[in-house]
Amino acid sequence: MTKTFVKKTAVFILAAALVCIVFFAFAGKEHSSSITYAADDENTIVLTIDSPVMSVNGEEREIDPEGGTAPVIVSGRTLVPIRAIIENMGGTVEWNSETRETILTYGEDVIRLTIDSQTAYLNDSASTLDTAPTIINGRTMLPIRFIAESFGFDVEWNEGERTITISQKAAVSENDTTSENTSAAQTNENTPAAQTNENAPVVYMTKDITPEALVEIYDKLGFNAEGNVAVKMSTGEPPASNYLRPELIGDLVKKVNGTIVECNTAYGGSRASSAAHWQVIKDHGLDTITEKGADIMDEEDSMEIPAPRGTTIDKDYVGSHLANYDCLISLAHFKGHAMAGYGGAIKNMSIGVASSKGKMWIHSGGTSTSSWGGGEQDKFLEAMGDATSGVVDYLDGKVVYINVMNRLSVDCDCDGNPAEPDMHDIGILASTDPVALDQACLDLIYEQKDGDGASLVNRIESRNGLHTLEHAEEIGLGSREYQLVSID
Repeated sequence: MTKTFVKKTAVFILAAALVCIVFFAFAGKEHSSSITYAADDENTIVLTIDSPVMSVNGEEREIDPEGGTAPVIVSGRTLVPIRAIIENMGGTVEWNSETRETILTYGEDVIRLTIDSQTAYLNDSASTLDTAPTIINGRTMLPIRFIAESFGFDVEWNEGERTITISQKAAVSENDTTSENTSAAQTNENTPAAQTNENAPVVYMTKDITPEALVEIYDKLGFNAEGNVAVKMSTGEPPASNYLRPELIGDLVKKVNGTIVECNTAYGGSRASSAAHWQVIKDHGLDTITEKGADIMDEEDSMEIPAPRGTTIDKDYVGSHLANYDCLISLAHFKGHAMAGYGGAIKNMSIGVASSKGKMWIHSGGTSTSSWGGGEQDKFLEAMGDATSGVVDYLDGKVVYINVMNRLSVDCDCDGNPAEPDMHDIGILASTDPVALDQACLDLIYEQKDGDGASLVNRIESRNGLHTLEHAEEIGLGSREYQLVSID
């Protein structure tokens, strides 16, 4: 694995996959801040929901003296005043009333966004936004995720205190634990090498596989889990699968007051019918972690949702209960898989959320809803990415992803008698980008491809498993480039 240590290591992820929005008080004004970027400063800003006062390095200041602007949460989206943040971090903000264009400058990076346009530019490189900037009540609303990943701030959300902490860190030495990765899997002879950059999405990592570490790495994502929260995980095929135990995940599920969700299988076994599946859920202790318990999402019916970004399938069939949830936490056990090569965030979000009908649809590469075998392998892998994009879009991007890398068998949790792992446990990884997350996990496996990881790498490559990420990146589901940040 090639590692390039960078100066800007702080990463900006606030309310992550739920495509949050930021706003600032300058719409309609031709104005450019005179503050210059201070590369060596370490600034911290703390904002509180519904409060017009912020803390800048411990000093209280009004966010918007003229308008009384305060951070708010609207329909699950966290809105924060970007002008106050950018200027206090040493950047500049400009507004062009003729072109309706906003220009944000921070260091050497420049972002240009236009009202009502989903095309944004970072240093003249075009990107497509999930949400177009708009003006509401005289304030310009901007999509935070793009700005977050571009300017490299560290953002944390404290759900109990309803505060947002935004930090700017000074340059780091080569002994720092943050690194940019050119993935080991990408530099494998079967795949092209990729050059990473400082704006790549962040993947957090801890080697500590404990309930406390799981909660801590979730908190790093800055996710605002509001409303009815689905925690998607495998309930595990009896009698001896490696599903994530309630002793490990319980504190996180309780923290978000979530419901563990799963769908019935399409291959038979002990989870093919709802009655038998419920028994497994109870036997595995997954129905009593919170009062909300668990939910077999296709117990009543299957539901069709569009997957417009897909190229192999343009629709998906999911459990109808998905409509009951406002956001989702993908909590996947990373491991091998008999058909996909490996299973992580993308498999959890595609096959895992699909109804029995949808599982057949994906496995067949969009050729059948009654048979899950016989399709082309690459089409199956592509359909998983397409299906995941449909689920993410259906939830308006309000999804974050956690992969637990323990019990690293070549076999999936859908196997009741999996092979014993050859590899030791690695840790827990989390991101707002499912492609980056799965890629980072694969890279950690590939680091040991000539040692304990040989059997798992062989499983992945024998199924052409890397093609899942190739396709997912092509359709815009995420990035195979990432920055790996240790929280240990």
